[in-house]
Amino acid sequence: MTGTIKGTTGDSKLRRRAEEKLKEATRRSKELSGMSPERMANLIHELQVHQIELEMQNDELHRIQNELEKARDRYSHLYDFSPVGYFILSEKGNIDEVNLTGATMLGVERNALIGKPFTRFILREDQDIFHQHRQHLLETETSQSCELRLVKKDSHEFYVNLESIAIKNKEDNLRWIRAAVSNITERKQAEEQRDKLISDLQKALSEVKTLRGFLPICSHCKNIRDDKGYWNQIESYIHEHSDAEFSHSICPECAKKYYPDMDIYDDNGEVTQD
Repeated sequence: MTGTIKGTTGDSKLRRRAEEKLKEATRRSKELSGMSPERMANLIHELQVHQIELEMQNDELHRIQNELEKARDRYSHLYDFSPVGYFILSEKGNIDEVNLTGATMLGVERNALIGKPFTRFILREDQDIFHQHRQHLLETETSQSCELRLVKKDSHEFYVNLESIAIKNKEDNLRWIRAAVSNITERKQAEEQRDKLISDLQKALSEVKTLRGFLPICSHCKNIRDDKGYWNQIESYIHEHSDAEFSHSICPECAKKYYPDMDIYDDNGEVTQD
């Protein structure tokens, strides 16, 4: 009993292809049936050689594939565990790609960062810095760098140095920003401490008063003449021109001269004790 098998349109196409292959196989079979034994032996030899070549090529492809996989693993390790965060941003500033270090810097899962605006993680006061950085980068298409503050998911702020280049797809004329982000918080803190120390030293130096040069002093009353020509008591002059303070006392000679009846000092010049 004979008949036809009905099927879908896809089945009909498959049947036509099968019939074409059957016709091709029949044609080749007829060609082989009329071939001489010598020709047949040569053809078999060629097929065997070709088979061996294909096997060698297949082995070589497997070797190259293994090397590529190893290179990919090495690159992935270097990329993800680099001490620098790597970001690829769209021309509008959205995150297209990020390595593991970059995601850890921001405290956000890597997949959750894809498509998010990079500005979302920039401190509000530093938004203009990044805007100018990105604009200048796309206008000049030369590498640019800047320093700004980022904000982690837990609101912790930290300083980073941003090194960026513009990359361009010639086929569809699209551009991306490839940015390397380095944490420089420790360096900035050290610079702030240094600047504060310098400021404190400058303030301290500005408050220090010193006496220099020759001072005109009276040989009798010991008054000192100032720059305006006025004569001042020595303690008043020194008080005006330095931070020294005076406490008054009396020397042994003056004590004998002006207070002969008072035993202020003993014979050794020591102050007598009551």
